[in-house]
Amino acid sequence: MKHTKIHATIALVAVAGLALTGCSRGTEAAGGGAEDNLLQTTPAPVGEMDKITWNSAYGELASLDPIKAFNYPENTIVSNVCESMFLLQPDFTVTPNLAKSGEMSDGGKTWTFDIRDDVKFWDGNPMTTEDVLFSLQRHLDPDEGSYMASSFDKVTSIEKTGDWEITMQLSEPNTVLDQSLATGLGTVVEKAHREAAGADYGNPSAGVMCTGPFSYTPGDWKQGQSITLKKNESYWNAEKSAHAKAVEIGFVVDPTAIATGLKSGDIQGSYDVPLPALGELASSTTGSMYFGEGMQIMAIISTGNGAFGDAAVRRALTRATDRQAVADTVYEGTGQPSRSIVPQGPWNRYPDVAELRDEKLPDLSFDVEAAKAELKEAKADLSQPIKIAYPSERSFYADILNEMANGAKELGLTLEPVGVPSAQFGAFFSDPEARKGFDGFVTTNYLSSPSPITHLANVAYTGSEQNYGGFSNPAIDEAIDQARAAADPAEQAKLTVEAEALVMQEQPWVPINDLSVRMYMNEAITGAPASFVYLYYPWAADLGAAE
Repeated sequence: MKHTKIHATIALVAVAGLALTGCSRGTEAAGGGAEDNLLQTTPAPVGEMDKITWNSAYGELASLDPIKAFNYPENTIVSNVCESMFLLQPDFTVTPNLAKSGEMSDGGKTWTFDIRDDVKFWDGNPMTTEDVLFSLQRHLDPDEGSYMASSFDKVTSIEKTGDWEITMQLSEPNTVLDQSLATGLGTVVEKAHREAAGADYGNPSAGVMCTGPFSYTPGDWKQGQSITLKKNESYWNAEKSAHAKAVEIGFVVDPTAIATGLKSGDIQGSYDVPLPALGELASSTTGSMYFGEGMQIMAIISTGNGAFGDAAVRRALTRATDRQAVADTVYEGTGQPSRSIVPQGPWNRYPDVAELRDEKLPDLSFDVEAAKAELKEAKADLSQPIKIAYPSERSFYADILNEMANGAKELGLTLEPVGVPSAQFGAFFSDPEARKGFDGFVTTNYLSSPSPITHLANVAYTGSEQNYGGFSNPAIDEAIDQARAAADPAEQAKLTVEAEALVMQEQPWVPINDLSVRMYMNEAITGAPASFVYLYYPWAADLGAAE
C-alpha cells in the first residue's frame, strides 16, 4: 500500500535554523544537561494576567486558515485558536478532544468518531456534526487548497452516520489515524463562517471561526508587527480555560533584537530561541531558558543524484562525520547525535522496544575506519564533488557541512557546501527543478504526529511526500505497510523498529543531530509546555502569573 501521507514533517523550516537540547529551568543555556533531563512541562501558574507578550521567532504567519498552517509561525498561533478532533499532549500521548472517541474496524480501514455535543464556536454558535464533516472534507476539495490534502489520499469517503457520529472509510489500513487527527488535519472550523468569508478566509480582515481557548478579532493582526489573541470567555473546556486575558505574539526574527527584548522584559517569552541569542540569555536576570523534549532533527536529504545517491556513500559519510562535535560546537553543547531519522523523543513512549532498537539499528558512531569499510560497497562515481545546498543566511549550516566535508576528505571524497538564498532554498522542498545540480540539501525537520511509523513512511516509502530523491525499496515499503496495519500498539512498535532498521541501512536522509525545544520565559510568567507540542497544543492557555 502507499502509506496515508501525514503532513508530519514539514521541511520548509530548514530555511530558518533551530536547535537545542538541555536540562531544566536556569541559566545553563549553553552546555545543557543530559537528554533524559529534558522537560515536558513547566510549573503551573498561580494567578491570572491581563496580557502576556510572546514572540514568533520564525516571523509572521501567512494565514490563520488551519489547512494552510504548514510551518512554525502559522501552527504556533493557530494551535491556540482552533482545535482538532484529538489533542497531542506534552508527553506526546494523544487524547480525545472535539471527538470523544475514535474506534477503528476492518483492520483500520474504517474509523468511527463520536463527536462532542457541548462545544461552541467563539460567536456562540454550537459546533455541529456538519461543521466537523465540512472541515474534514476540506482536505478532499481541490478548490480549498489544503496543504495536507495528500494526507487523505487513501480516504475514500467521510460521512455523517449518526446525530453525533462521523465515519471515515480508507482504501488501506491506517491504525494511527487518530494521532494524525491531532494535527491540523483534524482541525474543525465553522462551516457558515468559512463559506461567508470566501477568498478572504484566514486573512487579517476575515480571520477564522473556531472553538479554541483564544479567539481572533479582525483588526488584531497588525501585519508586519504582531497578532493579539483574546481569551475565549465561553470556552467549552473549563479546565483548560486561558489564564491570560490576551496574548500578543510579535514577529521579531533578528536574534539580537529577540535577546534584547527578552532580557528587557518587552518580550516575556519565546519558543525557538535563536542560537546566537543563547549566550546573552544565559546571563539574563529577568528570566530563564527551558529545554524540552523534542521531535526535531537536523539531517541531510539526498536528491538521489551523484555519489550521495549511493546508500554506501551516505552510510560512510554518517560514520566519518563527528556529529558529537556538531552538537558541542554548532549547537553549543546542547545537541544529541542522531541514531535514526526518527528523533528519540517520539520513541520515549515505547520503552519496551528500546533493547530491540539497540539490537536492530546500525551503529552510527564516529569511526573513520568503519566509514572506509562502508565506502568499499559504493558503486557510484566517487571522483565527482558532492554538492550539498543550504540556506546561505544560516551560517551554522555551513559549519555543519564543513564538519561533514572534513570527514569526506578522510575518505578521499570531496563535499562542497553551497549556499543558496533562502528565497530560493524553500523551493527545494516542492520543486524538483530547484534541486537540479545538487546531490543533497539540509533540513531541520519536525514530526507533527508522534507516530514513528508515520515519519518513516513520509521519508522512505515509495512516492512519499518527503521522499525527495525518488528512493524506492520494496522491502521497506512492505515493512512500513505491515507496521501501519498492526492494530496492537506493542506489535506495531516492534514492526516499526524492523522498518526503521531497514531504512537506516539505506539512509535516504543522513541524520546529524536530534534537537530539543528551547524556550525562554520571563520570571513573571510560567506554565507553557516545554516539549515540542506547541504547534498543535494550545500552549498560550497554560501561561499565567508565576506568583
